[in-house]
Amino acid sequence: MLLLTKTTSTTMWVSPQHHCPGQNSITSQNGSVSFPKSSTTSRAVSSNMGNPHTALPPSGSFKKPINQPITDCNTQIRKFCEVGNLKMTMDLVCNAQKSELELATYCSVLQLCADFKFLDEGRKVHSFIDSCGIEMQNALAPKLAFMYLSCGDLREGRRVFDRMANEKVFLWNMLLSEYAKIGNFEESIMLYERMVEFGVEANSYTFSCILKCLAAKKSVAKGERVHGYLLKLGFGAYNTVVNSLIAFYFKCGRPESAHKLFDELCDRDVITWNSMISGYTANSLAEKGVEVFIDMLCTGIRVDLATIVSVLAACSNVGVISLGRSLHAYAIKAGFNKEITFNNTLIGMYMNCGDIDGASRIFYNLGERSVVSCTSMIAGYARDGLSDKAIAVFHEMKMEGIKPDIFSVTSILHACACSGSLEDGKEVHNYIRENNMDLDVSVSNALMDMYAKCGSMEDALSIFSQMPIKDIVSWNTMIGGYSKNSMPNEAIHLFGEMQQELKPDIVTLTCVLPSCASLAALDRGREVHAHLLRNGLAFDNYVVNALIDMYVKCGALVLAQSLFDKSPVKDLVSWVVMVAGYGMHGFGREAIAAFKKMRKAGIVPDEVSFISILHACSHSGLLHEGWRFFDIMRNDCNIKPKVEHYACMVDLLARSGKLSKAYRFVETMPIEPDASVWGALLCGCRIHHDVKLAEKVAEHIFKLEPDNMRYYVLIATIYAEAEKWEEVKKLKERIGRHGSRKNPCCSWVEIKGKHHIFVAGDNSYPQAKTIDSLIKEWSTKMKAEGYFPKLRYALTKGEHMQKETPRCGHTERRAMAFGIMSFPPGKIIRITKNLRVCSDCHEMAKYVSNKVGSEIVLRDSNRFHHFKNGSCSCRGYW
Repeated sequence: MLLLTKTTSTTMWVSPQHHCPGQNSITSQNGSVSFPKSSTTSRAVSSNMGNPHTALPPSGSFKKPINQPITDCNTQIRKFCEVGNLKMTMDLVCNAQKSELELATYCSVLQLCADFKFLDEGRKVHSFIDSCGIEMQNALAPKLAFMYLSCGDLREGRRVFDRMANEKVFLWNMLLSEYAKIGNFEESIMLYERMVEFGVEANSYTFSCILKCLAAKKSVAKGERVHGYLLKLGFGAYNTVVNSLIAFYFKCGRPESAHKLFDELCDRDVITWNSMISGYTANSLAEKGVEVFIDMLCTGIRVDLATIVSVLAACSNVGVISLGRSLHAYAIKAGFNKEITFNNTLIGMYMNCGDIDGASRIFYNLGERSVVSCTSMIAGYARDGLSDKAIAVFHEMKMEGIKPDIFSVTSILHACACSGSLEDGKEVHNYIRENNMDLDVSVSNALMDMYAKCGSMEDALSIFSQMPIKDIVSWNTMIGGYSKNSMPNEAIHLFGEMQQELKPDIVTLTCVLPSCASLAALDRGREVHAHLLRNGLAFDNYVVNALIDMYVKCGALVLAQSLFDKSPVKDLVSWVVMVAGYGMHGFGREAIAAFKKMRKAGIVPDEVSFISILHACSHSGLLHEGWRFFDIMRNDCNIKPKVEHYACMVDLLARSGKLSKAYRFVETMPIEPDASVWGALLCGCRIHHDVKLAEKVAEHIFKLEPDNMRYYVLIATIYAEAEKWEEVKKLKERIGRHGSRKNPCCSWVEIKGKHHIFVAGDNSYPQAKTIDSLIKEWSTKMKAEGYFPKLRYALTKGEHMQKETPRCGHTERRAMAFGIMSFPPGKIIRITKNLRVCSDCHEMAKYVSNKVGSEIVLRDSNRFHHFKNGSCSCRGYW
């Protein structure tokens, strides 16, 4: 514990508001002490010691005045100190006898070292003082501590400070300030608390400094105690202190407390008004900031550069470009337009308000561009989707010798990510490597995000693996990247690894939920839901919507409906997810009822809403209802149909057998039909065996997408069903030249959180003999009951059903058999297939659901099939 002794001597600190003429020490406005270099300083700093012209013997005690030559030595040293002649000063000090130098002389020399930051010479003087055996007392110790702190040696300054009886508030203030400068706010706060404990009375500078430290740490409770203490000492009406309090409360997210202080302060200066404007803007209350500015003008307070910059930032956040332009004009008249801070803020304001041309004019007319102005342009262009221009500015700044900083490279990486410019992104990556910027976590995260959004997850993983330190954003970027790039297995695997290193946050969980949905990983999705509930994160509307979507896509429609019903806030996304979910599961009537409830609740449907309801009508064969919603979209909601809406309508007509009407509908479309529209009609031709129309439709498709093998397989199937074997042979040869599909047919079933995958052509799956035996048993019983394989689906004349197996794989029936064997009777079997279910497996699922008594939920690439008691929810519309 540091011991401090109280003395009755006159303190060296004099408040700037209460300067006492009888004291010679002087304080500056910021609360620190300035020691003049004249002999007055000598008398001031030794005022507590009696006669300033006494010599200081080695013992440290004071004697009677000594002879004139010694006095002349001290006078000479102090004169050299006054003119800043360090060399002569140090020569005289080093050549002087130990008994010759007065205390005031040492203080003058130390002041000289402090003023000009002569740390090495200051250390020599300290060593000389120690060698003389002079006690560190009264003015000398504070002066020595002051020298070290002024020269930036915080460690040695603190050591001297801790060894002295320090009742000098200016030294406490210096230490508080120095620790704050290096970001060690905890030490500043601890020092302040010790200062109060020792009874050292704080001043305005103390409170201004400590409030900044507490604001940085968001220490509201301690800040309120400081507030109470300064009111007790009578500083509640000091502008500097109240301004610091206002800034503290704003930074701690307490704008109401800041506003109360503002209202109670009678003598408001420009800093007070500026603090209110910038504080409101920083707390997402920019409108209030603009209101304060208008009040400021009405009050007659003269605005300065800081005011203009703060209001421009507020205009930028609110999007009030008219006020921003007026401020621009005022600034030109006031001469602020030459200030780089003003121009940088102005560029940001025009960019955020959507006036890209205005921002560009200012930027390209700047006499001197800075890294901030360039970064503002890059960020603005990227935000508005003008990635090419953002990349051009990045190249320009390098050519002009402006070195991009971390904010520049992260902004340009964001631009590359938004535009999918992988090559430009790699060029930026090279620059980052060359300048050793990849060690910064934020830069690495931006690089991973760029590669992920450009579809290069291998490069993203390479960066992730090499990062020495990974934060939560790093993990979330990778998990989200895997999810968005259709790599759900990798996303879920990485999520498992992350849980061993860091606790997932709400972003992590919303990133992994789509992967659970993609894999129909219901057990893992439930785990994520439980984690959200345990941590109180399951009430965010975005999270709730992601959970509903996950349950829908995992086939747990009942759980999705339950969560939807319990949700206190249902936005457009919530309703659309449920409408789409009902449609995917074949419950068209329920989808229509939900859509009507949505409109009744006052939610205005958008384009996506109508795509969802039209899909639902198509999957349930609700032709008239689909047409009615199509008309409502065009006439009542004034939404111009897009190609996706037309594709839904063609699919609806084609599935209902209205092939001629569907063809005429396509021909009369006001926009050019794409392959998805013609493809919907081709599927209808297969369902209703219209070979002639299929050939006409296929011609359109092959012109649009000549390399899409899916449509060749579909038309080949149509020919095979019509027994046109020569055409089938030609198509098979063409398909063969393009090679087999990259992703083989596969199905999987989740059991106790583990996915069991069955791939076409792979017979190495577990319990293969038992599974094949069970499937054979089912097939035998089905044939005995009158079922015959649909050989017309084979692609070559005379092929038997087993010959079709390599093409279809029948992987869904293997997954179904494994599920029946693994689950207890009555348990729902949930199966997922990466392609459309084949008709034979569809029939077998209906048969098994009736004979075994288990409900089977099968999700293929097109929709859900709920098999129960021998029937399917699709009712043939698949």
